Amino acid sequence: MSLLGLLMACLFFAAGLAGTVVPALPGAPLIWLGMLVYGLATGFSTLGWGFYLGQALAMALVLALDYLAGAWAVRRYGGSGYAIWGSAAGMILGLIVFGAAGIVFGPLVGAVIGELLARKPLTQAILAGWGSLVGLAGGMAVKLVLEIGMIVWFFTAIW
Repeated sequence: MSLLGLLMACLFFAAGLAGTVVPALPGAPLIWLGMLVYGLATGFSTLGWGFYLGQALAMALVLALDYLAGAWAVRRYGGSGYAIWGSAAGMILGLIVFGAAGIVFGPLVGAVIGELLARKPLTQAILAGWGSLVGLAGGMAVKLVLEIGMIVWFFTAIW
C-alpha cells in the first residue's frame, strides 16, 4: 500500500464530502478521483476494474440524485413540470447570481415562478417551492450516505 497514495486519496475524499454541501466542488467525482489516484500510486495492485466500475456506477447514482431528489419532492408537493424546470433553472441562476446561498433560494424561487407561469394558485406555487427545499435537503442527506458508503467500500477493499 502506498502511504502517499492513501494520503492523497483521503484529501480527495475530504474535498468530495465537502462538495456535498459546497456547490463549487463536485463531491462524488472527487471521491472517485481519489480512488483513481490511489490506484495509480499502487499500480492498481489492490483494486481491480470491477471495483472502479462499481464506484463509477455509485458516482453516477449520486450525480443523478442532484436532479431526481428535487424533481421528486417538487412533484410530491403538487408541483407541475413548470415547477421542476423552474427549480432547475433557479438553481443554476441562483448559483451564478448569489453563490452558495443561491443553491438554496434559487430552486425555491424558480419553482414558485414556474408554477405561477403555469397559472397555478399562489398557495400551490409556494408548496412546490417548499418541495424544492425538501428535495434539496433530502438529496444532500442521501448523497452524503452514498458517498460515505463509497469511501467505506474503498477502505474495506484495500485492507
